[in-house]
Amino acid sequence: MTEPTTPLDRVARHWTLASAALALLPLLLQLPTTLALVIATVAAATAGLSRRGPLPMPVRLLLVLAMLALIYLLMGARPGRDTGCALLAAMLAIKSSELQSLRDARSLLGFALFAPFAAFLLDQGPLTSVLATLAALCGLLALQRLAQHEGHSTPLDVRAQLRGVGRLVLLGLPLALAAFWLFPRLGEPLWGLPERAVSRPGLSDTMEPGTWLDLMTDDSPAFRVQFDGPVPSADQRYWRGPVLGRFDGRRWERSRQEDERAPPPVRHGTPTWRYVMDYEPTDNDQLVALDLPSSVPAGTRLTGDYSLRSERPLTNLTRWQLQSAPPQRFADTLSPWQRQQALLLPPGSNPRAAALAQQWRTEAGGDDEAVVRRALDWVRAEFTYTLETPEPGPQPVDEFLFGYQAGFCEHFSSSFVVLMRNAGIPARVVTGYLGGVRNPIGGYWVVRRMDAHAWAEVWLSERGWVRVDPTAAVAPERIRDTLEDRLDSQAGQLQLNWRQASEAMDWLRRGWNDLVLSFDAKRQRQLLRPLGLDDLHPSQLAIAFVSIAALALLAMAWVLARGERERDPLLRAWHRLGQRYARLGLGREPSEPALRWAARVHAQRPDPALLALSARFVQARYAGTRTPPASLLADLRRHRPTSGASS
Repeated sequence: MTEPTTPLDRVARHWTLASAALALLPLLLQLPTTLALVIATVAAATAGLSRRGPLPMPVRLLLVLAMLALIYLLMGARPGRDTGCALLAAMLAIKSSELQSLRDARSLLGFALFAPFAAFLLDQGPLTSVLATLAALCGLLALQRLAQHEGHSTPLDVRAQLRGVGRLVLLGLPLALAAFWLFPRLGEPLWGLPERAVSRPGLSDTMEPGTWLDLMTDDSPAFRVQFDGPVPSADQRYWRGPVLGRFDGRRWERSRQEDERAPPPVRHGTPTWRYVMDYEPTDNDQLVALDLPSSVPAGTRLTGDYSLRSERPLTNLTRWQLQSAPPQRFADTLSPWQRQQALLLPPGSNPRAAALAQQWRTEAGGDDEAVVRRALDWVRAEFTYTLETPEPGPQPVDEFLFGYQAGFCEHFSSSFVVLMRNAGIPARVVTGYLGGVRNPIGGYWVVRRMDAHAWAEVWLSERGWVRVDPTAAVAPERIRDTLEDRLDSQAGQLQLNWRQASEAMDWLRRGWNDLVLSFDAKRQRQLLRPLGLDDLHPSQLAIAFVSIAALALLAMAWVLARGERERDPLLRAWHRLGQRYARLGLGREPSEPALRWAARVHAQRPDPALLALSARFVQARYAGTRTPPASLLADLRRHRPTSGASS
């Protein structure tokens, strides 16, 4: 019996290391870039240094401590899914330091196959799925190579190995598809996954100077929208997110009291927009909707400021059917508490802005709209849009309004609301997204994280809350250094090619989301609707799954048993020859030797060729020849029973 400490040959070691590296790759792509690069470097260095022997225990211990310190430094002490995945990747990178024997190789491969599945905790996109599939296939090839090494058999070429692994995959595919389509899905998981230690980019419940630049330079999709009917024009595509009403002189924050209030009555205007939104995961419960949502789907709720929230954290891609229409009129008055909150400012903050707003109020009298126009006219005449702004000081609004007078949406919206509140006009900051780009291949709209935007709402008598976007008031000739300018700095043709490739990739990603990630319990119950079965009960799905799974398992068992019996091509050709005689009633008994059977057949149906083939078969089968002669295999396959009648 082969000892479990059989040393590895060079080829088996390379197969094992390549499979482990491919398994680690999808996990590294989901970790912070710096951490992923360090782990990849450690993995390569460890594999190289341990080529002639295992690394000393003190060195391995030092590597473990260094990796733990790095993860703590980059991700903090808070436990989460990404922290656990980072630990798994780090330990897998060091695992090759003890790769010396056959047992070590199998241990490393078994450990490595956890990595692509752990990557699904962080991302379930098509790239992760393709890399995980390749890692699993490569792992099977490596295990096959280890089995050949252990049995001292002649290694098969890569093409033959791929055929063997391909047959295994095809055997398991029916069972996998049955589990995906028919295994009853739950509306909610049986247990919750831990949150991520490093938060995903997305809209926040706070806003302060300088915090939005990272979000506004991220061109990854925030959500995709398919409209059913009219599409809102560019100036109507305001996607409402968190509403920020509390201000401490520097930082805006969402009012938690609004979460407990019902949204106020509102009369919606026309047109009505109906749309389906695929929302990328953010790990919080904040959703967005066209301003304003008129009906919301199950599992969501509207807060008192018409912000849309999910009932559970959005840790995976979700799909929502929504309906929105522009507001025509809100309730006639604000409650005393609401008015107080919408006018609240920290005492003594930004005194120059307060003095200017009070001057405008004196000059405008009771005309609130005149104060709003005065502020917008000032923005149009004096202010510049740019992403290059200085570090804010203790009075950020005064510094912006009376100092550099240049900034982007967070500066304009914050300063405008401060001016309005100082003038006695209830106002608040609204954050969300603006715009979106149409994908010409799929006919849907993509809103990117870099489309994040902040605007203002003011309360006007007989109208209610009115959207005012002071950033849009900047004169065109004063718009400089936009995100589009930075993206357009590349060569024109290169940019066009990149845009077309991005549109095609995003279309493929949306197709993956539609076919795989959004296949939930509701869609599963409607799976057989084309066959007249409208709403399958979970028990019906379970019966269908068990039935198909049982058939798939029986087929797998039969094929594997048959393959095990007939792995030898010589034996397989001999059995097929026997089947031809069995159709004539001359089949071989299970315990009947080959030569005796051939003699019996020859006695009933004279067949000298069968006698000669049987003798050659016995000689090749039991003489210890490793590879049967090709001529014998060809003769066995060509031979047919004689046409003479049996006696």
